Amino acid sequence: MSKSDFPDRLVILGSKGGPAIRPGGPSPTSSLIDIGGRRCVVDCGLGVTRGLIDAGVVLKELDLIFITHMHSDHVLELGPLIHTAWTTGLATPVKVFGPADLIEYWDGFLSSMRYDIDLRIEDEGRPDLRDLVEIHLLQEGDVPLEDDAVRIKALRVDHPPVVDCYALRFEVDGWSVVFSADTAYFPPLADFSKSCDLLVHEAMLARGVDRIVEITGNGERLREHLLASHTMAPDAAKIAEAAGAKTLVLNHLIPADLPGFEKQEWLEATKGFQGETIVSHDGLAITRS
Repeated sequence: MSKSDFPDRLVILGSKGGPAIRPGGPSPTSSLIDIGGRRCVVDCGLGVTRGLIDAGVVLKELDLIFITHMHSDHVLELGPLIHTAWTTGLATPVKVFGPADLIEYWDGFLSSMRYDIDLRIEDEGRPDLRDLVEIHLLQEGDVPLEDDAVRIKALRVDHPPVVDCYALRFEVDGWSVVFSADTAYFPPLADFSKSCDLLVHEAMLARGVDRIVEITGNGERLREHLLASHTMAPDAAKIAEAAGAKTLVLNHLIPADLPGFEKQEWLEATKGFQGETIVSHDGLAITRS
């Protein structure tokens, strides 16, 4: 299959907010967007490699990767994903876009795997992995690509104490998808998302925050972080409504894996949005109509 044969689609590979995983629960944050013949991975939480395979992606065809910020549930499996793609035949460069600290992460990963990488180059005749990855720093505005088949823009959002955290907008003629990244309620995101087809926005339930605080040892500190750095579901609906988005995809769900929180509660919490609301789950696929 050539790049031009990929249908435009969004696949949620990991729908959970936060780094912990629990038996039978969803994976942390990662998504795939096939758009305009480009395969774009957005964030690389634990489970991204298996999620891509389950979505039908041939790993040696990795193209573009975007890391919205350096929290572990968004970047932990970046190195293992690329290394696994390399062992399955990756021989063309992969561009990885992200914050400045991404360079230190990648250099550290290469250092930790030096023995294996050098051995496989010598023993198996593989190309040098270090020559196949290009790190590019994200900043606000247009994300430069070698052509303009897909237009990508970045917006710094409000996710304290993280400074470099970026929402992303992917657009081709007739279809646009926006990822909020992790963010507190941030009204400028509505203008950034104006008239998009899909707004993939993080969301929390107030009752869920209370429950997480109850079961976590450092609960009160965690509560402070969640309330200061993330978006309640009704506020995600406000952003979608102000943007005039066609569909709101609730993602990076908090909570995503605790019993007693059903789809209907999420839909009730976002009833202020007049468009379609979809509650994400691992493997959710939305193909451009």
